[in-house]
Amino acid sequence: MSYVSKRATVKTRKISNISVIILGESYIDEDSLIMSNVVIGMPKRSKIMDIMKVEHEGSIEEILDNVSSGSKIGSKVIIRSGCIIYEDSIIEDHVELGHNVIVRENVKIGRESRIGTGTILDADVIIGSQVSIQSNVYIPKGTIIEDNVFIGPCAVFTNDKYPPSRRITGPHIRRGAVIGAGAIILPGVEVGEYSIVAAGAVVTRDVPPRTVVAGVPARPIYSVDEYLRKREIYESTI
Repeated sequence: MSYVSKRATVKTRKISNISVIILGESYIDEDSLIMSNVVIGMPKRSKIMDIMKVEHEGSIEEILDNVSSGSKIGSKVIIRSGCIIYEDSIIEDHVELGHNVIVRENVKIGRESRIGTGTILDADVIIGSQVSIQSNVYIPKGTIIEDNVFIGPCAVFTNDKYPPSRRITGPHIRRGAVIGAGAIILPGVEVGEYSIVAAGAVVTRDVPPRTVVAGVPARPIYSVDEYLRKREIYESTI
């Protein structure tokens, strides 16, 4: 059974009839595909905590619907089963979400980006266009990822230098950067344009543009031009 808010605008017909919940003033454009067990417009935590303080009549879907401001989903978006998209988030055209992706409130995902299975985008995250984020990546509150960035599986971004503290500063990943599998990016770090962070690296300081860094803590090892030369040789053996 599915639930669609009376305040929602749903233009697509490609929606599973198995447990899809669309809340608040959500807008879903034409030709988007929504699979089973998906929630769109989930209220943020503070609203849910307010709900817990008093008794409410009606189903849980109706209770959540009453406080949700909804989310905006563009055209030809693919939302696979198990995804939860919180209110006030914007997903632009041709975005693809894997299974069990969580998108918290006030997140923006740019056109033609792909978010892998099990990835979590916390609140107030900005994702550019044509970004590729692989499976099981954690992106914390306040992170900015510009266009054409690649992030490998199981990478972890952080935003609290002395946890738990009241000062939150997300990393900033500049256009065209590559983050390898299992890399850890510390709070407030800027990864420069077209730079590369090797798999498993722990990035504790800013990475200059067009630089390859590796290690714990990460240090420059060569230029991106050298990296591209090595990649060309490697691919030539196929």
